Amino acid sequence: MPTPQQNSPPNCLQFSFDSVTYTKLIQHSVKSGSLVHGKLAHARMIKTAFKPCLFLVNNLLNMYCKGGEMGLAHRVFDKIPKRNIISYNSLMSGYTQMGFYEEAINVFAEARMSGLKLDKFTYASGLSVCSQTEDLDLGRLVHGFVVVSGLRDKVLTSSLIDMYCKCGSVDQARYLLETSKELDGASWNSMIAGYVHRNESEEVLKLLIKMHQLGMSLNPYTMGSTLKACCMNFNIPVACGQMLHGCAIKLGWDSDVVVGTALLDMYAKTGELNDSIKIFEQMPSHNVVMYNAMISGFIQTESIREEQANKALNLFSMLLGQGLKPSRFTFSSILKACRALEAFEYGKQIHAQICKNNLQSDEFIANALIELYLLLGSTEDSLKCFRLTPKLDIVLWTSMIAGYFRNGQYESALTLFHELLSSGGRPDEFIISNMLSSCADLAAARFGAQVHGYSIKSGIGSFRIVQNAQICMYAKSGDLDSANMTFQETENPDVVSWSVMIYSSAQHGRARYALRLFELMKDCGIAANQITFMGVLSACSHGGLVEEGLRCFEMMKKDHSIEMNVKHFCCIVDLLGRAGRLADAKNFILKSGYEDNPVMWRSLLSACRVHKDMVTGKQVAERVIELEPQASASYVLLYNIYSEAGLEALAARVREQMIDRGVKKEPGLSWIEVGNKFHYFMVGDKFHPMSEMIYAKLEELLERIKKIGYANERLVSGETGLGGNSLINYHSEKLAVSFGLISLPTLAPVRVMKNLRVCHDCHTAMKLLSKVERREIILRDPIRFHRFREGTCSCGDYW
Repeated sequence: MPTPQQNSPPNCLQFSFDSVTYTKLIQHSVKSGSLVHGKLAHARMIKTAFKPCLFLVNNLLNMYCKGGEMGLAHRVFDKIPKRNIISYNSLMSGYTQMGFYEEAINVFAEARMSGLKLDKFTYASGLSVCSQTEDLDLGRLVHGFVVVSGLRDKVLTSSLIDMYCKCGSVDQARYLLETSKELDGASWNSMIAGYVHRNESEEVLKLLIKMHQLGMSLNPYTMGSTLKACCMNFNIPVACGQMLHGCAIKLGWDSDVVVGTALLDMYAKTGELNDSIKIFEQMPSHNVVMYNAMISGFIQTESIREEQANKALNLFSMLLGQGLKPSRFTFSSILKACRALEAFEYGKQIHAQICKNNLQSDEFIANALIELYLLLGSTEDSLKCFRLTPKLDIVLWTSMIAGYFRNGQYESALTLFHELLSSGGRPDEFIISNMLSSCADLAAARFGAQVHGYSIKSGIGSFRIVQNAQICMYAKSGDLDSANMTFQETENPDVVSWSVMIYSSAQHGRARYALRLFELMKDCGIAANQITFMGVLSACSHGGLVEEGLRCFEMMKKDHSIEMNVKHFCCIVDLLGRAGRLADAKNFILKSGYEDNPVMWRSLLSACRVHKDMVTGKQVAERVIELEPQASASYVLLYNIYSEAGLEALAARVREQMIDRGVKKEPGLSWIEVGNKFHYFMVGDKFHPMSEMIYAKLEELLERIKKIGYANERLVSGETGLGGNSLINYHSEKLAVSFGLISLPTLAPVRVMKNLRVCHDCHTAMKLLSKVERREIILRDPIRFHRFREGTCSCGDYW
């Protein structure tokens, strides 16, 4: 009868394992990709005090390296009493695969110092590290060791060619290819990949032909690289890619994942989307790379059609439906489709998927998200994405600053620019250009001058995009002399430089000078564009140069073949209207093809007010109100026409219409830069900390100019304060000028910007203020600049 001890299960420690058994267990663990059994075997060796041979230890070392357990691998390596070159090779390979390149090269150096003879795999691992780090100097050093060692092998030649290609020394790689006898398919593939990386597509095709002539057998990777070259160089005809496609079919590779992906990518990038779709549908299975290639094909054009963007979104849904995991390229591409469709809600869903896949900190995806939110005007969401990105490169800074600029948040753009400088960042020419543009729209002359100084100091002031932005900044800040100086210092100014200078001169009332610049531009052989003629026509309009303006308008069509838009036609209406030719202006609108455009009629309505033509004004007002019933400017102009004619009952009726229709007049807003800060004013407001001083100064100024003939004009949409007192004395530009006179140095000009056109009363007041204060006052409204000096204005009272 068996004893209880005999019935108990056997203890595995009672069995004796030899090196062969342990080796097989560890090798099986490597093949299966699971370290569990290998670790159990290692634990049993330790418990039983088993002394493994070097072959077994190297297998154990290889297992930990393949499994990514580099800490355990190095501990095993350190305990090997007498290592061989395989031990070093395994550890080097493990570190390289994990991306620990510094540790890998340290092991290479240790192997050399050990006195062991390095083999081809040791050198190949060292060269692989150089390839990944693009360290050409170290690669050349390892190449020298290979030459000294006397080793000649296909593996080493291929590794050397790959290293030189990835380090950018393609010529050296080609020399090795031409002079080495030890070549295999991998060497040719590396060389082809090197030329593909350098976009030297013709060399890729030449290599492929040479391989065929030498009887070298192609493989799917060679074909994939060659097809990639065909879609990178558009000088290579599509027929060449089609020929390779036929070759792939003959070799039976058309269903291969590598070749199939390269084919659909080639057709997509060369605009043959239908062929790309056919290949995609014929593939037996699809991976993420294929979906990426197809999505990219639909959205690669600058202007993405709605149909293409929708197809890209459908592909993304199919990808998710198949259970595939999108890559960062997938997300950045699909966000581009969302931007094209302005699909804000869908973009938010994509954002949620990005967070789910933990890719929100990727700088490429972050930039795509920032661009999406900025396009849709959601600067707060874009700033959140910006703040959550750990690695802020110059592209992200540029996108965010430019986005603030596009959304009209100029102060936020300036604040972010300060933050960039404080963080040690180095703005590029695009950021500087955006900053100068922000300063231009804010008329922040002082800060703009500082940005100008930084651009010179950093060496990017000579970039044309920066110089053009400088001209615009100084001109829009009211400093036409500095704008002209920058223009004169610009070497070989382009059409943008000339156009900005012409348009700026027009806005500053220097019509004749603008026309002289236009003639100089033509003499320099610079072809004018639509913007140039906008400046020329504006100059003629502001300067009352009717015949010159009409001649330039005809010149656009006959001599320059420039397509006119509504803005050019509006300039002619303004030109004729200012000159009092109201009937001609009306006929011009009716014949222009833009008779349903409210801007054209509103320009004529403004002229009717200037020339006090109440009959035509009433007809035009009815037309423009019919076209744009919610635009307050038309009602205000009609109100002023009636009010200035003394027809209070009709003026009151216009006000009643505005109230009944829920039309609200846009509030006037003026601002001034003092001490690197912007100060904003609205009509009659008392929110400024220095309000008491400002109002006291304004009352004093009004009393002084009344003594030399100033009297309030009748105005304007019924602006009244408490108790029925008129607010005309407290228009925003008057408050801003008063603040400037208090706060700025005695000789400094007072520069004020306003969002609405300056009224006649304020225009008269500014002329007289410049006289009694003996100060230059520069007032910019949406139409032009008014430079007041000694009681006169640069517009000549013609605006």
